Amino acid sequence: MRLGYGSGSVRLDIEGDERFEILLPKELPGAEDEVAEIERALDDSIGPGLQEFAGCDTAAIMASDITRPAPTSKMLPPLVRRLEEIGVSEILLVFGLGTHRRMTAEEEDRLLGGCGGLPHIQHDKNRCVHLGETSRGTPVEVLEDVASRDLKIGTGNIEYHYYAGYSGGAKALLPGVSSERSINKNHSMMTDPRAKSGSLNNPVRLDMEEAAKIAGLDLILNVVLNSKKEIVLAVAGDFIKAHRAGAGVVDEMYHRAVRPAEIVVACAGGRPKDINLFQAQKAMENAKEAVLPGGSLILIAECAEGLGHPVFERWAREAECAEDCVERFGKEYEFGGHKAALIARESLEKDLILVSSLRPDLAEMCFFRHARSLEEALGMARERQGESARTIVMPHGNLTLATKG
Repeated sequence: MRLGYGSGSVRLDIEGDERFEILLPKELPGAEDEVAEIERALDDSIGPGLQEFAGCDTAAIMASDITRPAPTSKMLPPLVRRLEEIGVSEILLVFGLGTHRRMTAEEEDRLLGGCGGLPHIQHDKNRCVHLGETSRGTPVEVLEDVASRDLKIGTGNIEYHYYAGYSGGAKALLPGVSSERSINKNHSMMTDPRAKSGSLNNPVRLDMEEAAKIAGLDLILNVVLNSKKEIVLAVAGDFIKAHRAGAGVVDEMYHRAVRPAEIVVACAGGRPKDINLFQAQKAMENAKEAVLPGGSLILIAECAEGLGHPVFERWAREAECAEDCVERFGKEYEFGGHKAALIARESLEKDLILVSSLRPDLAEMCFFRHARSLEEALGMARERQGESARTIVMPHGNLTLATKG
């Protein structure tokens, strides 16, 4: 079989090898006509529909950046057309970077598709206005270009997220177009044990949704994708009710109960999910419960752009050992550092092996053993776990959530 790796793939030979168990999602077919599915969602809104906002002059559409697989170029044309039909005269597309790097012009064009003439900007976390505070103490500070618009619409895709429970919904606003202060306060709640993949009783998610209510997020247009990145379902309307409808389909497709194994191979899913280690780590979080204590977890991720976050790199570099990084996370929170601490914590319980284009010293600095190929990684794991060790392969580790059965 082929496992996604950057823009290509790596080969895994498993035919006739009884040691391997493949953990695949329940693949639902993509819509026959994806644009028609988006149109249907806009017609059948769960909660408020666009018609209820007739009379608004200005609108801001918030869209994911290049690190997300959201099919923005497919969602924009029907959404923009509907906005024009209800009389919106000024439409601004805002790419929600959160604290991510700015995108290149080529990356913007890729996301815009046929809507290249639509006015658009990238989020600037330093140009936010204060709108209030959540009950958990998060300042609601949103990009002024969004805050000043009559109508605010969030777009994106819904999949598992390792501390917000799921992506999509209110996440378009916080962290998408929020200040660094807002993002840091919200994300600091990830230390709560309820902040995990697939959890809706989740302080991070609930805080995001309270912030979205304060900021006036009017509605969302979200999609659920299958492993081929085809649109299975589109949902539109209320940013909580519509989001929950999409999350239910994510669970149906991607939640899998397993009997933990000595070795787990988790593929981050190829580009953009393995663009850097900061993003690829999410596949490791989805796979961790499939690994027995002391077992080997192999992460396949090209990481063409390296580690992906300067604070993540600094925390890993400053730690003399994994215990240092975990202990530091218990005393302080700094966005980016959390990712180093989460990997460090797993390395104390499991043997972590990284198959990537990263230099070996960088992989080892981030608490992984480095392998140049999947074949080499499996050899390293079997040397530790035994030649007959059961091996679970998660070809879509970025999407599939494994839990102990």
